[in-house]
Amino acid sequence: MIRIRKTIALGIILAVGLISVNHTAQAQDVQTNMMKFGRLLQLVQSYYVDTTNIDELTEKAVVEVLKQLDPHSVYISKEEVEKMNEPLKGSFEGVGISFSIFKDTLLVVSTIPGGPSEKVGLQAGDRIVDIDGKNVAGIGLENSDVFDLLRGDKGTEVNLKVLRHRDEELLDFRIIRDKIPIHSLDASYMINDETGYIKLNRFSATTTEEFSTAIKELEQQPKFKNMVLDLRGNGGGYLKAAIELADQFLGAFKMVVYTEGTNNKRKEYKASALGEFEQGKLVVLIDEGSASASEIVSGAIQDWDRGVVIGRRSFGKGLVQQPFFLNDGSMVRLTTAHYYTPSGRCIQKPYDEGVEAYRKDYKKRFETGEFFSADSIHFDDELIYETLNNKRTVYGGGGVMPDIFVPMDTSVYYGYFNQMARKNIVYTTALDYMDTNREEFTKTYTSFELYKKGFVVDEELVDKMIAKADEEGIEKKEGSVEFARPLIRQHIKALIARDLFGLSEYYQIMNSDSDVIREAIRVLENSTEYNNLLVEK
Repeated sequence: MIRIRKTIALGIILAVGLISVNHTAQAQDVQTNMMKFGRLLQLVQSYYVDTTNIDELTEKAVVEVLKQLDPHSVYISKEEVEKMNEPLKGSFEGVGISFSIFKDTLLVVSTIPGGPSEKVGLQAGDRIVDIDGKNVAGIGLENSDVFDLLRGDKGTEVNLKVLRHRDEELLDFRIIRDKIPIHSLDASYMINDETGYIKLNRFSATTTEEFSTAIKELEQQPKFKNMVLDLRGNGGGYLKAAIELADQFLGAFKMVVYTEGTNNKRKEYKASALGEFEQGKLVVLIDEGSASASEIVSGAIQDWDRGVVIGRRSFGKGLVQQPFFLNDGSMVRLTTAHYYTPSGRCIQKPYDEGVEAYRKDYKKRFETGEFFSADSIHFDDELIYETLNNKRTVYGGGGVMPDIFVPMDTSVYYGYFNQMARKNIVYTTALDYMDTNREEFTKTYTSFELYKKGFVVDEELVDKMIAKADEEGIEKKEGSVEFARPLIRQHIKALIARDLFGLSEYYQIMNSDSDVIREAIRVLENSTEYNNLLVEK
Protein backbone atom coordinates (compact mmCIF):
# COMPACT_ATOMS: atom_id res chain seq x y z
CA MET A 1 0.00 0.00 0.00
CA ILE A 2 2.82 2.36 0.90
CA ARG A 3 4.50 1.65 -2.45
CA ILE A 4 1.23 2.30 -4.32
CA ARG A 5 0.65 5.57 -2.50
CA LYS A 6 4.19 6.70 -3.28
CA THR A 7 3.65 5.84 -6.95
CA ILE A 8 0.39 7.83 -7.04
CA ALA A 9 2.01 10.78 -5.28
CA LEU A 10 4.93 10.71 -7.70
CA GLY A 11 2.46 10.63 -10.61
CA ILE A 12 0.62 13.65 -9.28
CA ILE A 13 3.88 15.54 -8.78
CA LEU A 14 5.01 14.70 -12.31
CA ALA A 15 1.61 15.72 -13.75
CA VAL A 16 1.63 19.03 -11.87
CA GLY A 17 5.20 19.53 -12.98
CA LEU A 18 4.28 18.93 -16.63
CA ILE A 19 1.34 21.35 -16.38
CA SER A 20 3.62 23.96 -14.82
CA VAL A 21 6.22 23.45 -17.56
CA ASN A 22 3.53 23.75 -20.25
CA HIS A 23 2.14 26.97 -18.77
CA THR A 24 5.65 28.42 -18.47
CA ALA A 25 6.42 27.53 -22.09
CA GLN A 26 3.14 29.07 -23.28
CA ALA A 27 3.79 32.25 -21.30
CA GLN A 28 7.28 32.50 -22.85
CA ASP A 29 5.78 32.04 -26.34
CA VAL A 30 3.31 34.87 -25.69
CA GLN A 31 6.08 37.14 -24.39
CA THR A 32 8.32 36.41 -27.39
CA ASN A 33 5.53 37.16 -29.87
CA MET A 34 4.51 40.35 -28.05
CA MET A 35 8.09 41.59 -28.42
CA LYS A 36 8.08 40.53 -32.07
CA PHE A 37 4.92 42.50 -32.88
CA GLY A 38 6.08 45.50 -30.85
CA ARG A 39 9.37 45.49 -32.79
CA LEU A 40 7.42 45.42 -36.07
CA LEU A 41 5.38 48.47 -35.08
CA GLN A 42 8.54 50.33 -34.10
CA LEU A 43 10.13 49.55 -37.48
CA VAL A 44 7.01 50.67 -39.38
CA GLN A 45 6.82 53.91 -37.43
CA SER A 46 10.55 54.65 -37.82
CA TYR A 47 11.37 53.47 -41.35
CA TYR A 48 8.23 52.96 -43.45
CA VAL A 49 8.16 55.03 -46.67
CA ASP A 50 4.77 56.69 -46.06
CA THR A 51 2.95 58.15 -43.05
CA THR A 52 1.16 55.44 -41.09
CA ASN A 53 -1.50 55.26 -38.38
CA ILE A 54 -0.15 52.84 -35.76
CA ASP A 55 -3.48 52.71 -33.88
CA GLU A 56 -5.32 51.71 -37.03
CA LEU A 57 -2.73 49.09 -37.96
CA THR A 58 -2.94 47.57 -34.48
CA GLU A 59 -6.73 47.36 -34.60
CA LYS A 60 -6.62 45.68 -38.01
CA ALA A 61 -4.07 43.18 -36.72
CA VAL A 62 -6.25 42.37 -33.70
CA VAL A 63 -9.28 41.83 -35.95
CA GLU A 64 -7.32 39.48 -38.22
CA VAL A 65 -5.99 37.43 -35.30
CA LEU A 66 -9.50 36.91 -33.91
CA LYS A 67 -10.83 35.93 -37.35
CA GLN A 68 -8.44 32.98 -37.32
CA LEU A 69 -9.97 31.61 -34.10
CA ASP A 70 -13.72 31.30 -34.58
CA PRO A 71 -16.65 33.33 -35.97
CA HIS A 72 -17.68 34.84 -32.62
CA SER A 73 -14.40 36.05 -31.11
CA VAL A 74 -14.49 39.74 -32.01
CA TYR A 75 -12.81 43.07 -31.37
CA ILE A 76 -15.01 46.00 -30.32
CA SER A 77 -13.68 49.54 -30.42
CA LYS A 78 -13.99 51.88 -27.46
CA GLU A 79 -16.73 53.86 -29.23
CA GLU A 80 -18.78 50.75 -29.96
CA VAL A 81 -18.60 49.21 -26.48
CA GLU A 82 -21.29 51.36 -24.81
CA LYS A 83 -23.72 51.20 -27.75
CA MET A 84 -23.32 47.42 -27.94
CA ASN A 85 -24.26 46.96 -24.29
CA GLU A 86 -27.44 49.06 -24.32
CA PRO A 87 -29.94 46.44 -25.59
CA LEU A 88 -28.76 43.89 -23.01
CA LYS A 89 -28.59 46.28 -20.06
CA GLY A 90 -32.29 46.84 -20.58
CA SER A 91 -32.14 50.64 -20.69
CA PHE A 92 -30.51 53.70 -22.17
CA GLU A 93 -30.81 57.42 -21.48
CA GLY A 94 -32.76 59.66 -23.84
CA VAL A 95 -36.20 61.12 -24.61
CA GLY A 96 -38.14 57.87 -25.03
CA ILE A 97 -39.61 57.64 -28.54
CA SER A 98 -39.80 55.09 -31.31
CA PHE A 99 -39.23 56.96 -34.57
CA SER A 100 -39.08 56.62 -38.32
CA ILE A 101 -37.53 58.84 -40.98
CA PHE A 102 -40.53 59.32 -43.24
CA LYS A 103 -40.29 61.44 -46.40
CA ASP A 104 -37.02 62.91 -45.07
CA THR A 105 -38.73 63.96 -41.84
CA LEU A 106 -38.27 62.65 -38.30
CA LEU A 107 -41.63 61.10 -37.42
CA VAL A 108 -42.65 59.95 -33.92
CA VAL A 109 -44.05 56.41 -34.32
CA SER A 110 -44.82 56.04 -30.61
CA THR A 111 -43.79 57.35 -27.20
CA ILE A 112 -42.50 54.88 -24.61
CA PRO A 113 -45.03 54.62 -21.75
CA GLY A 114 -43.84 56.52 -18.72
CA GLY A 115 -40.94 58.07 -20.64
CA PRO A 116 -40.09 61.80 -20.70
CA SER A 117 -41.63 62.41 -24.14
CA GLU A 118 -44.98 60.95 -23.12
CA LYS A 119 -44.96 63.01 -19.93
CA VAL A 120 -44.68 66.32 -21.83
CA GLY A 121 -47.36 65.37 -24.37
CA LEU A 122 -45.42 64.33 -27.47
CA GLN A 123 -47.69 62.13 -29.65
CA ALA A 124 -47.47 59.47 -32.33
CA GLY A 125 -47.56 61.18 -35.72
CA ASP A 126 -45.71 64.30 -34.54
CA ARG A 127 -42.98 65.50 -36.91
CA ILE A 128 -39.82 66.77 -35.21
CA VAL A 129 -38.39 69.53 -37.40
CA ASP A 130 -35.89 71.18 -35.05
CA ILE A 131 -33.68 69.84 -32.25
CA ASP A 132 -31.90 72.35 -30.00
CA GLY A 133 -32.10 75.04 -32.68
CA LYS A 134 -30.88 72.77 -35.49
CA ASN A 135 -33.16 72.12 -38.46
CA VAL A 136 -33.55 68.36 -39.03
CA ALA A 137 -36.20 68.36 -41.78
CA GLY A 138 -35.31 67.66 -45.39
CA ILE A 139 -31.54 67.36 -44.74
CA GLY A 140 -31.03 63.64 -45.39
CA LEU A 141 -31.25 62.70 -41.72
CA GLU A 142 -30.13 59.15 -40.81
CA ASN A 143 -30.95 56.97 -37.81
CA SER A 144 -27.48 57.44 -36.32
CA ASP A 145 -27.97 61.23 -36.46
CA VAL A 146 -31.21 60.93 -34.49
CA PHE A 147 -29.48 58.83 -31.81
CA ASP A 148 -26.70 61.40 -31.51
CA LEU A 149 -29.18 64.28 -31.18
CA LEU A 150 -31.79 62.77 -28.86
CA ARG A 151 -29.85 60.44 -26.60
CA GLY A 152 -27.86 61.89 -23.75
CA ASP A 153 -27.20 61.78 -20.03
CA LYS A 154 -30.09 61.56 -17.61
CA GLY A 155 -31.12 65.03 -16.39
CA THR A 156 -29.90 66.89 -19.49
CA GLU A 157 -32.31 69.00 -21.53
CA VAL A 158 -33.34 68.86 -25.18
CA ASN A 159 -35.65 71.35 -26.93
CA LEU A 160 -37.82 70.29 -29.84
CA LYS A 161 -39.98 72.09 -32.39
CA VAL A 162 -42.76 69.83 -33.60
CA LEU A 163 -45.24 69.98 -36.46
CA ARG A 164 -48.50 68.32 -35.48
CA HIS A 165 -51.09 67.32 -38.06
CA ARG A 166 -53.78 70.02 -38.51
CA ASP A 167 -51.90 72.51 -36.31
CA GLU A 168 -50.61 75.55 -38.21
CA GLU A 169 -48.06 76.62 -35.60
CA LEU A 170 -44.98 74.70 -34.55
CA LEU A 171 -45.21 73.31 -31.01
CA ASP A 172 -42.33 73.75 -28.55
CA PHE A 173 -41.34 70.92 -26.20
CA ARG A 174 -38.72 71.00 -23.46
CA ILE A 175 -37.79 67.43 -22.51
CA ILE A 176 -35.52 66.30 -19.66
CA ARG A 177 -33.75 63.09 -20.64
CA ASP A 178 -34.19 60.06 -18.41
CA LYS A 179 -33.54 56.32 -18.29
CA ILE A 180 -35.57 54.58 -21.00
CA PRO A 181 -36.37 50.88 -20.70
CA ILE A 182 -35.63 48.53 -23.60
CA HIS A 183 -38.14 45.72 -23.46
CA SER A 184 -37.19 42.16 -24.37
CA LEU A 185 -40.80 40.96 -24.36
CA ASP A 186 -42.66 41.91 -27.54
CA ALA A 187 -46.05 40.34 -26.91
CA SER A 188 -48.14 38.57 -24.31
CA TYR A 189 -51.79 37.59 -24.83
CA MET A 190 -54.26 34.71 -24.86
CA ILE A 191 -54.40 32.97 -28.26
CA ASN A 192 -57.59 31.26 -27.16
CA ASP A 193 -59.38 30.52 -23.86
CA GLU A 194 -56.77 27.98 -22.71
CA THR A 195 -53.49 29.04 -24.38
CA GLY A 196 -51.22 31.95 -23.55
CA TYR A 197 -48.59 33.33 -25.93
CA ILE A 198 -45.34 35.11 -25.03
CA LYS A 199 -42.78 36.38 -27.55
CA LEU A 200 -39.25 37.39 -26.55
CA ASN A 201 -36.92 39.31 -28.86
CA ARG A 202 -33.74 38.97 -26.76
CA PHE A 203 -32.44 37.80 -23.37
CA SER A 204 -31.59 40.92 -21.40
CA ALA A 205 -31.21 42.06 -17.81
CA THR A 206 -34.97 42.68 -17.64
CA THR A 207 -36.20 39.46 -19.30
CA THR A 208 -36.96 37.48 -16.14
CA GLU A 209 -38.95 40.32 -14.60
CA GLU A 210 -40.86 40.97 -17.84
CA PHE A 211 -41.68 37.28 -18.29
CA SER A 212 -42.79 36.89 -14.69
CA THR A 213 -45.13 39.88 -14.97
CA ALA A 214 -46.56 38.61 -18.27
CA ILE A 215 -47.24 35.06 -17.09
CA LYS A 216 -48.87 36.29 -13.88
CA GLU A 217 -51.27 38.31 -16.02
CA LEU A 218 -52.00 35.27 -18.19
CA GLU A 219 -52.65 33.21 -15.06
CA GLN A 220 -55.51 35.57 -14.22
CA GLN A 221 -57.45 34.04 -17.13
CA PRO A 222 -59.67 31.34 -15.62
CA LYS A 223 -59.03 28.64 -18.26
CA PHE A 224 -55.33 29.27 -18.85
CA LYS A 225 -53.36 26.00 -18.90
CA ASN A 226 -51.18 25.94 -22.06
CA MET A 227 -48.23 28.09 -23.14
CA VAL A 228 -46.65 29.01 -26.47
CA LEU A 229 -43.17 30.52 -26.02
CA ASP A 230 -42.07 32.21 -29.24
CA LEU A 231 -38.27 32.43 -29.65
CA ARG A 232 -38.27 32.80 -33.44
CA GLY A 233 -35.70 35.37 -34.54
CA ASN A 234 -34.39 35.72 -30.97
CA GLY A 235 -30.61 35.97 -31.33
CA GLY A 236 -29.82 35.43 -27.64
CA GLY A 237 -28.26 37.61 -24.96
CA TYR A 238 -27.36 37.02 -21.33
CA LEU A 239 -26.73 33.44 -20.18
CA LYS A 240 -28.21 34.29 -16.77
CA ALA A 241 -31.50 35.35 -18.38
CA ALA A 242 -31.66 32.12 -20.41
CA ILE A 243 -31.11 29.98 -17.29
CA GLU A 244 -33.74 31.93 -15.35
CA LEU A 245 -36.26 31.56 -18.18
CA ALA A 246 -35.70 27.81 -18.52
CA ASP A 247 -36.09 27.62 -14.74
CA GLN A 248 -39.69 28.81 -15.16
CA PHE A 249 -40.54 25.51 -16.92
CA LEU A 250 -38.21 22.92 -15.36
CA GLY A 251 -38.34 21.15 -12.00
CA ALA A 252 -35.86 21.69 -9.17
CA PHE A 253 -32.17 20.90 -9.77
CA LYS A 254 -32.62 19.86 -13.41
CA MET A 255 -29.65 20.92 -15.48
CA VAL A 256 -30.33 23.74 -17.93
CA VAL A 257 -26.94 23.88 -19.68
CA TYR A 258 -23.27 23.27 -19.03
CA THR A 259 -20.16 24.94 -20.41
CA GLU A 260 -16.70 23.50 -21.00
CA GLY A 261 -13.50 24.53 -22.75
CA THR A 262 -9.79 23.69 -22.86
CA ASN A 263 -8.99 26.38 -20.30
CA ASN A 264 -12.38 26.27 -18.56
CA LYS A 265 -13.53 23.36 -16.46
CA ARG A 266 -17.05 22.03 -16.88
CA LYS A 267 -19.58 24.32 -15.19
CA GLU A 268 -23.19 23.24 -14.74
CA TYR A 269 -26.21 25.51 -14.41
CA LYS A 270 -29.34 24.03 -12.82
CA ALA A 271 -32.95 25.05 -12.25
CA SER A 272 -34.14 26.16 -8.84
CA ALA A 273 -37.19 24.92 -6.95
CA LEU A 274 -39.24 27.90 -8.11
CA GLY A 275 -40.91 28.04 -11.53
CA GLU A 276 -44.00 29.84 -12.82
CA PHE A 277 -45.05 27.18 -15.37
CA GLU A 278 -43.70 23.74 -14.50
CA GLN A 279 -46.86 21.69 -15.16
CA GLY A 280 -48.95 22.87 -18.14
CA LYS A 281 -48.52 21.87 -21.78
CA LEU A 282 -45.75 23.85 -23.47
CA VAL A 283 -44.78 24.57 -27.07
CA VAL A 284 -41.56 26.42 -27.96
CA LEU A 285 -41.27 28.03 -31.41
CA ILE A 286 -37.82 28.35 -33.02
CA ASP A 287 -36.37 29.05 -36.45
CA GLU A 288 -33.03 29.69 -38.16
CA GLY A 289 -32.83 33.07 -36.38
CA SER A 290 -33.07 31.55 -32.88
CA ALA A 291 -29.56 31.52 -31.47
CA SER A 292 -27.43 31.16 -28.33
CA ALA A 293 -29.68 31.79 -25.29
CA SER A 294 -32.74 30.77 -27.33
CA GLU A 295 -31.04 27.45 -28.09
CA ILE A 296 -30.13 26.95 -24.43
CA VAL A 297 -33.81 27.28 -23.44
CA SER A 298 -35.27 25.22 -26.28
CA GLY A 299 -32.53 22.57 -25.95
CA ALA A 300 -33.15 22.16 -22.20
CA ILE A 301 -36.92 21.91 -22.65
CA GLN A 302 -36.47 19.31 -25.39
CA ASP A 303 -33.86 17.28 -23.49
CA TRP A 304 -36.11 17.02 -20.41
CA ASP A 305 -39.18 16.13 -22.53
CA ARG A 306 -40.85 19.16 -20.96
CA GLY A 307 -42.50 20.51 -24.11
CA VAL A 308 -42.78 20.23 -27.88
CA VAL A 309 -40.39 22.28 -30.04
CA ILE A 310 -41.91 23.44 -33.34
CA GLY A 311 -40.41 25.29 -36.32
CA ARG A 312 -37.07 24.93 -38.11
CA ARG A 313 -33.52 24.09 -37.01
CA SER A 314 -32.07 26.91 -34.93
CA PHE A 315 -28.97 28.94 -35.82
CA GLY A 316 -26.32 26.89 -34.03
CA LYS A 317 -24.44 29.44 -31.91
CA GLY A 318 -23.03 27.67 -28.88
CA LEU A 319 -19.75 29.40 -28.13
CA VAL A 320 -19.31 31.20 -24.81
CA GLN A 321 -17.75 34.65 -25.10
CA GLN A 322 -16.07 36.40 -22.21
CA PRO A 323 -15.35 40.14 -22.44
CA PHE A 324 -11.78 41.32 -21.83
CA PHE A 325 -11.09 45.06 -21.81
CA LEU A 326 -7.92 46.35 -23.44
CA ASN A 327 -5.83 49.24 -22.21
CA ASP A 328 -7.56 51.93 -24.36
CA GLY A 329 -11.15 51.07 -23.33
CA SER A 330 -11.77 48.83 -26.31
CA MET A 331 -12.77 45.23 -25.76
CA VAL A 332 -12.24 41.71 -27.03
CA ARG A 333 -15.06 39.21 -26.76
CA LEU A 334 -13.08 35.98 -26.67
CA THR A 335 -14.59 32.52 -26.97
CA THR A 336 -13.67 30.57 -23.83
CA ALA A 337 -16.01 27.54 -23.84
CA HIS A 338 -18.81 25.65 -25.60
CA TYR A 339 -22.45 25.40 -24.54
CA TYR A 340 -23.89 21.89 -24.15
CA THR A 341 -27.52 20.92 -23.64
CA PRO A 342 -28.34 18.64 -20.67
CA SER A 343 -28.09 15.51 -22.87
CA GLY A 344 -24.57 16.53 -23.95
CA ARG A 345 -25.36 18.04 -27.35
CA CYS A 346 -23.01 20.78 -28.50
CA ILE A 347 -25.15 23.67 -29.73
CA GLN A 348 -22.41 25.17 -31.93
CA LYS A 349 -22.49 24.36 -35.64
CA PRO A 350 -19.13 23.57 -37.30
CA TYR A 351 -16.89 26.43 -38.40
CA ASP A 352 -13.87 24.46 -39.63
CA GLU A 353 -14.29 25.77 -43.19
CA GLY A 354 -13.58 29.33 -42.08
CA VAL A 355 -15.49 32.47 -41.14
CA GLU A 356 -16.76 33.26 -44.65
CA ALA A 357 -18.25 29.81 -45.15
CA TYR A 358 -19.78 30.04 -41.69
CA ARG A 359 -21.46 33.33 -42.52
CA LYS A 360 -22.93 31.84 -45.70
CA ASP A 361 -24.58 29.01 -43.78
CA TYR A 362 -28.04 30.59 -44.17
CA LYS A 363 -27.63 30.69 -47.94
CA LYS A 364 -26.40 27.09 -47.93
CA ARG A 365 -29.41 25.94 -45.91
CA PHE A 366 -31.70 27.72 -48.34
CA GLU A 367 -30.04 26.23 -51.43
CA THR A 368 -30.05 22.68 -50.05
CA GLY A 369 -33.76 22.92 -49.27
CA GLU A 370 -33.44 22.71 -45.48
CA PHE A 371 -35.95 25.51 -44.94
CA PHE A 372 -38.57 23.73 -47.01
CA SER A 373 -38.26 20.03 -46.19
CA ALA A 374 -37.15 18.15 -43.09
CA ASP A 375 -36.01 15.30 -45.35
CA SER A 376 -33.18 17.48 -46.67
CA ILE A 377 -31.54 17.52 -43.21
CA HIS A 378 -29.20 14.59 -42.54
CA PHE A 379 -27.47 13.72 -39.27
CA ASP A 380 -24.52 11.37 -38.78
CA ASP A 381 -24.91 8.52 -36.31
CA GLU A 382 -22.48 10.13 -33.86
CA LEU A 383 -24.80 13.15 -33.64
CA ILE A 384 -27.72 11.13 -32.26
CA TYR A 385 -28.54 11.69 -28.57
CA GLU A 386 -31.34 10.68 -26.20
CA THR A 387 -33.61 12.87 -24.09
CA LEU A 388 -33.18 12.39 -20.37
CA ASN A 389 -36.64 11.26 -19.25
CA ASN A 390 -38.24 9.40 -22.16
CA LYS A 391 -35.14 8.48 -24.19
CA ARG A 392 -36.42 10.13 -27.37
CA THR A 393 -33.97 10.63 -30.24
CA VAL A 394 -32.64 14.15 -30.63
CA TYR A 395 -29.77 15.47 -32.70
CA GLY A 396 -26.53 17.35 -32.13
CA GLY A 397 -24.23 18.87 -34.70
CA GLY A 398 -25.25 22.48 -34.24
CA GLY A 399 -28.54 24.09 -33.35
CA VAL A 400 -31.72 22.48 -32.07
CA MET A 401 -33.78 20.36 -34.45
CA PRO A 402 -37.51 20.78 -33.69
CA ASP A 403 -39.86 17.92 -32.89
CA ILE A 404 -42.27 19.20 -35.55
CA PHE A 405 -40.88 20.82 -38.71
CA VAL A 406 -42.82 23.71 -40.27
CA PRO A 407 -41.40 24.79 -43.65
CA MET A 408 -41.05 28.27 -45.03
CA ASP A 409 -43.76 29.19 -47.49
CA THR A 410 -42.34 28.37 -50.93
CA SER A 411 -44.88 30.30 -53.00
CA VAL A 412 -43.24 32.23 -55.84
CA TYR A 413 -45.86 34.93 -55.31
CA TYR A 414 -44.28 36.01 -52.04
CA GLY A 415 -41.54 37.70 -54.04
CA TYR A 416 -43.88 40.47 -55.16
CA PHE A 417 -45.07 41.28 -51.65
CA ASN A 418 -41.55 41.01 -50.19
CA GLN A 419 -40.28 43.57 -52.69
CA MET A 420 -43.08 45.93 -51.65
CA ALA A 421 -42.03 45.51 -48.01
CA ARG A 422 -38.32 45.98 -48.78
CA LYS A 423 -39.04 49.21 -50.63
CA ASN A 424 -40.96 50.39 -47.55
CA ILE A 425 -44.23 50.74 -49.48
CA VAL A 426 -46.25 48.77 -46.91
CA TYR A 427 -44.94 50.67 -43.90
CA THR A 428 -45.10 54.17 -45.38
CA THR A 429 -48.64 53.61 -46.70
CA ALA A 430 -49.78 52.56 -43.23
CA LEU A 431 -48.09 55.64 -41.70
CA ASP A 432 -49.70 57.93 -44.30
CA TYR A 433 -53.13 56.44 -43.75
CA MET A 434 -52.84 56.61 -39.97
CA ASP A 435 -51.53 60.17 -40.08
CA THR A 436 -54.58 61.31 -42.06
CA ASN A 437 -57.16 59.36 -40.03
CA ARG A 438 -55.63 59.34 -36.52
CA GLU A 439 -58.33 61.42 -34.85
CA GLU A 440 -61.12 59.28 -36.31
CA PHE A 441 -59.34 56.05 -35.30
CA THR A 442 -58.81 57.10 -31.68
CA LYS A 443 -62.48 58.09 -31.33
CA THR A 444 -63.91 55.00 -33.06
CA TYR A 445 -61.65 52.25 -31.72
CA THR A 446 -61.38 52.80 -27.99
CA SER A 447 -60.27 49.19 -27.41
CA PHE A 448 -58.30 46.61 -29.35
CA GLU A 449 -61.28 44.23 -29.42
CA LEU A 450 -63.37 46.89 -31.18
CA TYR A 451 -60.56 47.50 -33.64
CA LYS A 452 -59.89 43.82 -34.34
CA LYS A 453 -63.55 43.09 -35.05
CA GLY A 454 -64.52 46.38 -36.64
CA PHE A 455 -61.71 47.67 -38.83
CA VAL A 456 -61.37 46.33 -42.37
CA VAL A 457 -58.66 47.54 -44.74
CA ASP A 458 -60.56 48.70 -47.81
CA GLU A 459 -59.61 47.76 -51.36
CA GLU A 460 -58.98 51.40 -52.28
CA LEU A 461 -56.02 51.48 -49.90
CA VAL A 462 -54.71 48.17 -51.24
CA ASP A 463 -55.03 49.46 -54.82
CA LYS A 464 -53.07 52.56 -53.79
CA MET A 465 -50.22 50.36 -52.59
CA ILE A 466 -50.23 48.29 -55.76
CA ALA A 467 -50.09 51.51 -57.82
CA LYS A 468 -47.04 52.59 -55.76
CA ALA A 469 -45.44 49.24 -56.49
CA ASP A 470 -46.00 49.84 -60.20
CA GLU A 471 -44.32 53.27 -59.87
CA GLU A 472 -41.33 51.58 -58.20
CA GLY A 473 -41.08 49.11 -61.09
CA ILE A 474 -41.77 46.01 -59.00
CA GLU A 475 -42.26 43.09 -61.34
CA LYS A 476 -45.67 41.38 -61.31
CA LYS A 477 -46.14 37.74 -62.22
CA GLU A 478 -49.52 36.34 -63.12
CA GLY A 479 -51.45 35.83 -59.91
CA SER A 480 -48.95 37.66 -57.69
CA VAL A 481 -51.16 40.72 -57.08
CA GLU A 482 -54.18 38.67 -55.99
CA PHE A 483 -51.92 36.56 -53.78
CA ALA A 484 -50.51 39.71 -52.18
CA ARG A 485 -53.85 41.38 -51.41
CA PRO A 486 -54.63 39.49 -48.16
CA LEU A 487 -51.00 39.92 -47.03
CA ILE A 488 -51.21 43.66 -47.63
CA ARG A 489 -54.47 43.91 -45.68
CA GLN A 490 -53.03 41.92 -42.78
CA HIS A 491 -49.83 43.98 -42.55
CA ILE A 492 -51.67 47.30 -42.80
CA LYS A 493 -54.09 46.28 -40.07
CA ALA A 494 -51.22 45.05 -37.86
CA LEU A 495 -49.16 48.22 -38.33
CA ILE A 496 -52.12 50.44 -37.46
CA ALA A 497 -52.81 48.25 -34.39
CA ARG A 498 -49.21 48.79 -33.27
CA ASP A 499 -49.62 52.54 -33.67
CA LEU A 500 -52.92 52.64 -31.76
CA PHE A 501 -52.30 50.04 -29.07
CA GLY A 502 -48.82 48.44 -29.03
CA LEU A 503 -46.56 45.60 -30.16
CA SER A 504 -48.62 42.88 -28.48
CA GLU A 505 -51.63 43.84 -30.57
CA TYR A 506 -49.48 43.94 -33.70
CA TYR A 507 -48.51 40.30 -33.12
CA GLN A 508 -52.10 39.31 -32.43
CA ILE A 509 -53.00 40.43 -35.95
CA MET A 510 -49.89 38.94 -37.58
CA ASN A 511 -50.18 35.60 -35.76
CA SER A 512 -53.81 35.15 -36.73
CA ASP A 513 -52.71 33.71 -40.08
CA SER A 514 -49.44 31.99 -39.11
CA ASP A 515 -48.79 28.36 -40.07
CA VAL A 516 -46.49 27.89 -37.07
CA ILE A 517 -49.05 29.28 -34.61
CA ARG A 518 -51.77 27.11 -36.16
CA GLU A 519 -49.57 24.04 -35.74
CA ALA A 520 -48.84 24.93 -32.11
CA ILE A 521 -52.54 25.29 -31.31
CA ARG A 522 -53.37 22.06 -33.13
CA VAL A 523 -50.83 20.08 -31.09
CA LEU A 524 -51.87 21.66 -27.80
CA GLU A 525 -55.53 20.88 -28.43
CA ASN A 526 -54.76 17.23 -29.22
CA SER A 527 -53.55 15.78 -25.91
CA THR A 528 -52.89 12.34 -27.41
CA GLU A 529 -50.58 13.71 -30.10
CA TYR A 530 -48.89 16.09 -27.65
CA ASN A 531 -48.12 13.23 -25.25
CA ASN A 532 -47.04 10.89 -28.07
CA LEU A 533 -44.52 13.45 -29.29
CA LEU A 534 -42.83 13.41 -25.90
CA VAL A 535 -42.32 9.65 -25.62
CA GLU A 536 -40.00 7.38 -27.59
CA LYS A 537 -41.83 5.75 -30.50
